[in-house]
Amino acid sequence: MEAAALHLAIDLGAGSGRAVLGGLGASGLTLRETHRFHYAPRRVDGHLRWDFGRLLEGLRDGIRSARSAAAELGGGLDSVGVDSWAVDYGLLDAEGRLLEEPICYRDERTEGVMDDVSARVGRDEIFGRTGIQFLPFNTLYQLVAHSRDGWPAKAARLLMIPDLCHHELCGSLVSERTNASTTQLLRADEGRWDETLFTRLDLPLALMPEVVPAGTELGTLFARQQSELGIGALRVVAPATHDTGSAVAGTPLEPGWAYISSGTWSLVGVERDAPLISGAVARANFTNESGAFGTVRFLKNVMGLWILESCNREWQAAGRGQDLAELLPRVATVPGLAGLVFPDHPRFFNPSSMTTELRASLVETGQPAPDDPVMLTKVVLDSLALRYASVLAMIEDLTGREVPGVHIVGGGSLNAYLNQATADAGGRPVLAGPVEATAAGNLLVQAVTRGEIASLTEGRRLLAQSVQPRRFDPRRRAEWAEAARRYREIERAVAA
Repeated sequence: MEAAALHLAIDLGAGSGRAVLGGLGASGLTLRETHRFHYAPRRVDGHLRWDFGRLLEGLRDGIRSARSAAAELGGGLDSVGVDSWAVDYGLLDAEGRLLEEPICYRDERTEGVMDDVSARVGRDEIFGRTGIQFLPFNTLYQLVAHSRDGWPAKAARLLMIPDLCHHELCGSLVSERTNASTTQLLRADEGRWDETLFTRLDLPLALMPEVVPAGTELGTLFARQQSELGIGALRVVAPATHDTGSAVAGTPLEPGWAYISSGTWSLVGVERDAPLISGAVARANFTNESGAFGTVRFLKNVMGLWILESCNREWQAAGRGQDLAELLPRVATVPGLAGLVFPDHPRFFNPSSMTTELRASLVETGQPAPDDPVMLTKVVLDSLALRYASVLAMIEDLTGREVPGVHIVGGGSLNAYLNQATADAGGRPVLAGPVEATAAGNLLVQAVTRGEIASLTEGRRLLAQSVQPRRFDPRRRAEWAEAARRYREIERAVAA
């Protein structure tokens, strides 16, 4: 790395986190992963909860590792920012102490809550006020479930996961907008908490923090943390704290192109300068999440590689696990279709056995139900590609604008089979990479805040100098047109 000022991105996924050191120089943005850590949720006090102590330990170790790496490179570590998955939160008392470990969004406490809330307020009104898609684990429904269970008597402040981390580092008590927008409690037009929703649902508005934009400098690392971590007065900067917000910021998008942030979830969307709120958008269950520097992420959640990851865990437990790098070439040799499912069916959200649910779905729609990992992998990946194509077509219809291509970033961008299938199914070229788009976007926002670059546009231009996305062009159009017809039949049958 040639950069003099270095920044640290802490990127927290739903179960594992990374520390990525980065800096800007003549050759663009350079990145170096310095630490990786894990914090799987587990059952505590009747709920599936995140091991937040372990997460914070990983965060501190990440800063230590970045300090050492920065010293080796001869640069100074200037700032740190944390991004994470959305919707989950923690509660602090008046002294800033965490009262209980945060509950995971996959906990069953929100079952049925979304329907109850919709009956009380109405889906059209909720969407019209927030512009956010209806997902059963949204923070809105988590808070209603929490209210039913009872709030801790000492609760004084609610913070989202990355905001909790910033609080641990510098005492900050604010919420950054990109993640706050995912709660389904933020006004789409004003970017503030919706007092009407809090009142009508009897939710504690007094717990909610001030909302600040991405790029806000939050403070300086606590003196005690500086001593413990052996580091100086590190600045704490709020990036786009929703990991997808950082991933989109870290994507050198071509004009008009869509993005897919591909990982455990797949977020399929386009970048806009204003929310798009209408009856058609609401019926299609799209979302308008805040992006960095005044942008809007108009997108839809797709179940993503969670389905395949869950299958692989089962295969590993049964002694049938295979490395994906070895599995995908075998998948590519299978002619035609092995079967199709609707990836966003609720049955695939958190089943006790993903392979059982996949095979049951195939049987219910009159298709063969293979047990072979190669064939089931093909079912999952082809179904995801066709779901992406379906969502991209909806984006064109809703926005009235052509989507000429797709830029896939994140860990899923390494999946060459899925990238090619996405190009084939959608009839559009695909650019794949960078893998580290989330860390890159996090770091670019820090660099803008610290005055190293003037804008995100400039940062993306520098990023484009640093990465060489792999291009996939559409093939076998007739074959995939027939696959799309079959997929639409299955999607309609499942929806019915």
